[in-house]
Formats: sequence, structure tokens, C-alpha cells
Amino acid sequence: MKKTSFIAIIIVFLAMSLKAQNPVLTLDSCFALAKANNAQLKTDQMEIQKAQEVKAQVFTKYFPQVSISYLAYYAAHPIVKYGVNDIQNDELGRFLSELITALNNPDGPGLHLPTEINLMKYGQGMNATAIMPIYAGGRIKNGNQLAHLGIEAAQLKAEVSERDLLENIESSYYLVLGLQDKVNTLESALALTDSLEHIVDVALKAGLITKSDKLRLALKQNELKAKQMQLSNGIVLASQLLCQQIGIDYPETGLVLDTTDLKAMQPMLTVERENFVRPEHQLLQLQIDAEALRRKLTFGEALPQLGIGGIFSYGNLVRGYKGNAIAFAQLSVPLTQWWETSHKLKEHDLKIKEAVLMQKDLTEKMVLQTQQAYNQMVEALSLMESDQAALEMAKENYRLAELNYRAGMNTIADVLEANALLLQAENAITDRKITYLTARRRYHDLSGK
Repeated sequence: MKKTSFIAIIIVFLAMSLKAQNPVLTLDSCFALAKANNAQLKTDQMEIQKAQEVKAQVFTKYFPQVSISYLAYYAAHPIVKYGVNDIQNDELGRFLSELITALNNPDGPGLHLPTEINLMKYGQGMNATAIMPIYAGGRIKNGNQLAHLGIEAAQLKAEVSERDLLENIESSYYLVLGLQDKVNTLESALALTDSLEHIVDVALKAGLITKSDKLRLALKQNELKAKQMQLSNGIVLASQLLCQQIGIDYPETGLVLDTTDLKAMQPMLTVERENFVRPEHQLLQLQIDAEALRRKLTFGEALPQLGIGGIFSYGNLVRGYKGNAIAFAQLSVPLTQWWETSHKLKEHDLKIKEAVLMQKDLTEKMVLQTQQAYNQMVEALSLMESDQAALEMAKENYRLAELNYRAGMNTIADVLEANALLLQAENAITDRKITYLTARRRYHDLSGK
């Protein structure tokens, strides 16, 4: 008893450990994992941050641009050198030259006055410059508006990317569930053929059937096992794709998904959201607005520009340490740039017209996409009732075929055909559910309903 209890405890512990390592994944948990781990979504958030940094850069243009520079030099020879011999070109120069020569004469006063002046042998200085733009053709204001549109565009692109990713995750999720459901259906079909095997063996020994019936049953079992292996491989690949999309490692024991949505599927056609505008349409409008702002920026390059500023300097670049301050105003009027600017403006006008045409064309296509998704959803929902009726008929057909075979009124081929029809009907139900669920998601994303 003690040994049995110990083994039972170990089994329970292992079961709990495996469950903790491989929890059941719901669709919502897959969405949450994707938002936390998916590389594309992380990249989209970085794009938003980059757009915000661009706006911060452009915003600095509203403030004065301040720069500081420092200069130090030492010359092998004085940069400015002026002597007595350099001023003998006129009468006054000759007089000064003769006067200095006479004063330096040892027989006279002997004053030893310098015969040349050396300037700018070495020196250093520092400058601080500040320039405040007063008017720049509207480029600062329009540049900030364009940067703001860049943030909105990055956010809308992230929204579209997340929507498409979640849509693909849901498709992968239901693909795995559908394949798992088909495996369960196939196992039921194999169980039915296994139950027939004993009946066939008894009938063969009694001489009621030939070996061909036994062979047909064996071939059918091999066919079902081959399909079972294909479905198992498909489940692994689909599960690995789902793991890659949600950013987790594929567990060796396989994924365990919640089958509630597939088993208890509730039609959803009544939830509505008024005035829904798709992000793609908003992106197209932003493209038009951005091109209009670029046109204003180009036009601003040809307008006069006014700025004020000041310079403060301190140093001994020439002789002695001195400080100075200068205030200035700068007006720049481009004259020959109008010719080039006029062609640039025409180019922007063409781009705006192109964006408007593209917006109209893609809007019409988006309406068709929404209608197509709605049609697929409604068709799948309406055909589900007929699929269910066909399944009930297939079940009854197989029951009668097996009873008739036991009574010797049917061949094994009739039973196997009824088994195939039953398998086909059950798989059709699964495929229809998957089609409806994916179409419902698509319609919700495209219409907001």
C-alpha cells in the first residue's frame, strides 16, 4: 500500500509539473504573448519612437541656435611685420625713417627705437554666437506639422501591423485546432475499422467472405494511418508557426490549445461600430496632407528669411586681451531660386493628385474587401446547418451499412465507403467552422463590426 501510494504521488507530481511547463493556450493569451514578444510589433514601436525624436529635433528650430568656438595660434614668424624700410615710399615715410635713424645714432641721442613692428606672433580667443530665426518662410511651423504627421503615420502603421499579425495568429490558432480535431475524427474512423477487423476475421474463418475483404480493410487502415501521420506533421508545422508568431519556443510535448471556441462557436453578426474608418484610409489621407506640407516647405525656401543674432568675443588674437560684442540682423532674399522652385511646386501638385487618385481607388477596393469578408462569413454560417444535416445522414448511413454487413446483406466495400463518407462529413464541419471563424475575424477588422 505504501509503495502504491508513493507511485501515485509521483504520477500526480509529474502530471502537475508537465501541466505547469506546457499550459493551455487560449486565443487571448496568444494575442498577449504576441504583443509582448513579437519582433514586428517591437519594431513598430521603435518606429513611433523614432518619429517622436524627429519631431523633437524639428521643435528645436523654434529656439536660438547658439555656438561657441575657441581659437589659439602660434606663428613661426609674425603674421604682421612692418618696419622702417616699408614706409619710405612717400615724403612723410622718408622723413619718419630718417628721424628714427637719427635718434638711434650712437653719436646722437642713442635712443634705440625699434625699427619694425611685429604683430600676431601668437594669440587665443573665444567667440559665442547666437542666431534667432524671426521668419523662415513658414518652414519651421510646417516642418513641425510634418513631423507630427510622421508620428500619426507611424502609429497607424503599427495599428495595421498589429491587426494583420493578430489576424494571422488567429488563423494559425484555428488551423492547429482544426488539424487536431481532424486527428480525433481520424482516430474514431480507425477505431471503427478496428472494430470491423474482428468481424471480418470471424466471417473469413466461417467462409462467408473472401480474403479480398480482409485486404480491403487492411488497405483502408493503412490509408487512414498515413493520413494520421500527415495530419500530425501538419500540426507540428502549424504549431511551430504559431509559436514563432507569438514569440515563444515550441515545446517538445507540443502545444495545448483551448478548444472552447471551436466546440461552442457562437455566431457574431450584431456587434456594430459606427463611423468606423480603416487605418489604411487614414494613412492615405496623411500621405496627402504630408505632401501638401512638403509643398509649403518648398515654397518657403524661395521666400525671404530674417534672423537676428549676436556675437561676443574675448581674447588676444592681435594684441592684448580684449572683449567685444556685436548685434546683427540678417535678411536673405533668394532671387534666382524661383525658377527651380516653380518646377518643384508643380511636382508636388502632381504627387498630391496622384495620392488623391490612389486614395479613391484603394477606398473602393477596401469596400470590396469588406463585402467579400462578409459574404464568406455568411456563407460559412448558412452552410453549417446543411453540413450538420449531412453529418447526421452519414452517421446513420454508416450504422445501417455495418448492420447490413453483419447480416450478410452488404460487402465490406460498402462499409468502408460509408466510413469514408462519415469521415468526410465530420471534416467538412471542422473546415466550415474554421472558415467562419477566420472570415468573422477578417470582417471585424475591415468593418469594425
